[in-house]
Amino acid sequence: MTPQSYASPHHGNDLTGQVALVTGASAGLGRRFALILASAGATVAAAARRKDKLEELGEQIERGGGRCLPISLDMTDPDQIVAAVDTAERALGPVQILVNNAGVNDAMRAHKMPLELIDSVIDTNIRGPYLLACEVARRLIAAKLPGRIVNLSSMTAYHYDGGAAALYSISKAASIRMTEVLAVEWARYGINVNGIAPGLTASEMTDGLIARTGDPSERLPRKRIIDPAMLDGSLLLLCSPAAEAVTGTVIKIDDAQFPR
Repeated sequence: MTPQSYASPHHGNDLTGQVALVTGASAGLGRRFALILASAGATVAAAARRKDKLEELGEQIERGGGRCLPISLDMTDPDQIVAAVDTAERALGPVQILVNNAGVNDAMRAHKMPLELIDSVIDTNIRGPYLLACEVARRLIAAKLPGRIVNLSSMTAYHYDGGAAALYSISKAASIRMTEVLAVEWARYGINVNGIAPGLTASEMTDGLIARTGDPSERLPRKRIIDPAMLDGSLLLLCSPAAEAVTGTVIKIDDAQFPR
């Protein structure tokens, strides 16, 4: 069989003409991801519960010459998940890049968690991203279009020190297995599914952790918390044509915070 020919070097982060849906885009990593994808030429559908924050993000992207559509989305509501994809598709065209970033932490000992919090973590971190990935993939398959799905996991999926976030750790491990399985499921359709597992990274969630337990920077090998900008390159790679053969992979970005 003659291999398909690709220009050399086969790289580049130009996402012009692509529509990217980013969840949890009102703050933290999601906001950063939306900005970076827009800077690479993608049209961004920014989804989250806080519509006012999304409006601010949209204005910032459009001031920079990009295009952004704010979409209200509660990841625990299946109807809203379908409606968000409908809204993005009608206004912008088919969603070919999905960044499953929305997530919540539990910050509570496992045996003390009320059922409502358990349901919230599972629905936001596992069920919602799964339903959204399937909704996007279903439409791409029907349209015979390729796609890129990036699921946000966490290094806590691999390492847990008893820091009162047991269910969060479990949910992020599930995200990794979801990434691996769906990559196999949809490979035949040209849909790549990958993940990013950050270590301790500056965000609203991290601010809450620091408020409870103190700044851990001095205990870390490089004496710093990861800046969200340090994830830019990995995100762009996984969303770009350069990662044509990369699927079922989770990139660990932990700045040597965790033992090997």
